[in-house]
Amino acid sequence: MTLGFNPDTITAIATPSGRGGVGIVRLSGPHAKQIAYKIIQKPNDSETHAILPRFAHFTKFYHSNSTVIDEGIILFFENPHSFTGEDVIELQSHGSPIVLDQLIKAAIHYGARMARPGEFSERAFLNKKIDLAQAEAIADLIAAHSEEAARSAVRSLQGEFSKKIEALQNSLTQLRIQIEAMIDFPEEEIDFLSDPRVGALLQKTIDAVADVKKQAVRGVLLQSGLNVVIVGKPNAGKSSLLNYLSGRESAIVTDIPGTTRDILRESINIDGMPLHIVDTAGLRDTDDVIEQEGVRRAYAQMQQADLILLLVDATDSSTNYLNNTEALAEAGAKYLIVSNKIDLTGEQPAIIKHDNYSEIKLSIKKNLGMHLLIDAIKQSAGFQSSETNGFIARRRHVDAIERALTFLLHGQHQLITNRAGELLADDLRQAQLALSEITGEFSSDDLLGKIFSSFCIGK
Repeated sequence: MTLGFNPDTITAIATPSGRGGVGIVRLSGPHAKQIAYKIIQKPNDSETHAILPRFAHFTKFYHSNSTVIDEGIILFFENPHSFTGEDVIELQSHGSPIVLDQLIKAAIHYGARMARPGEFSERAFLNKKIDLAQAEAIADLIAAHSEEAARSAVRSLQGEFSKKIEALQNSLTQLRIQIEAMIDFPEEEIDFLSDPRVGALLQKTIDAVADVKKQAVRGVLLQSGLNVVIVGKPNAGKSSLLNYLSGRESAIVTDIPGTTRDILRESINIDGMPLHIVDTAGLRDTDDVIEQEGVRRAYAQMQQADLILLLVDATDSSTNYLNNTEALAEAGAKYLIVSNKIDLTGEQPAIIKHDNYSEIKLSIKKNLGMHLLIDAIKQSAGFQSSETNGFIARRRHVDAIERALTFLLHGQHQLITNRAGELLADDLRQAQLALSEITGEFSSDDLLGKIFSSFCIGK
């Protein structure tokens, strides 16, 4: 990817593939308007036929041989008042793939080139119309699988996430001013490090970064979903739970243990929260080669889980689920113990809090206590569907915030333990650099190339 000013005029179909009532071909670049004049076969030096900014012109679109392609609307957005910050033309025709392809060929014939995936958004970023977090929010809005994800993506696109990062950057700047003044002007004999306001501002900034991290983690959940793996002994009700959560008969349910021997997957949505659910083979010792492979795959899925649901049979007094907690702890994911079949034991639905996990007593068959499980899943993910100021986020954002938080905590240690202003100043600088990766103020070309190449063509 070549960053910076690009004199090329690019073109692409901006509407989804397939047939529709309307299709849009977009052009952006210094020659977009001249190319448009050639496609509609009007002189570009005539006031009578001028393409006015932000005015819908009904016209015919022509091949280079002057035969008509279609008729429709042409819109012109003059730089810098456009999405990309360049001259932008939109050709709105009937949504036939053939017609749209002919418009693209005409644009290329007159000097445009096909846009790369995400190149329109890339130019908007390079021309400072949006920052990197906002650019990513565009792709996330297009890919949103729930209303909550769409609302959060819109908030990020409008700058909600970026404003929080900017506020953190401002706090860090204030800290650096005070610390570096002490370093640069030691003759003033002002001990800034002893000023309690410095430590207080540092702690306040650390708390603010930690809070933004929590919100970003929830934003990642909306963007990519929560990976939930169901494990347990055969016949504990794993397949029944998958069917309940997915709302359909995804898995075969019988009284015969070991029915599920492979991995079953479902993607669902609960109160706006995307879940990617994996049902696994029953965990037990077996001589069946196929079942052994299923057990191996179950343990492999546990290593990739965000949340593990360990199902146990409440009627089986020999079941000691604590024996499985070592494997769950090794997986590194949060887990919930789900004690199923309480309709046979006479127990009441309940959620019991333990030191390191929660146990939910329920009956999948009788639909007893299932709301407790749903609430526990949402709580374990830190999900709040009623949150009004949430934003969409990506795992790279969380990684950057975590690195910033690590630098700040290290700097706090230097301040408290060693009174080392120079080391604290460097940690503050590193924290700012980490946060600036989110908005693109400081980002490598490789990172930008990877981000924009994941976008769809035409956006």
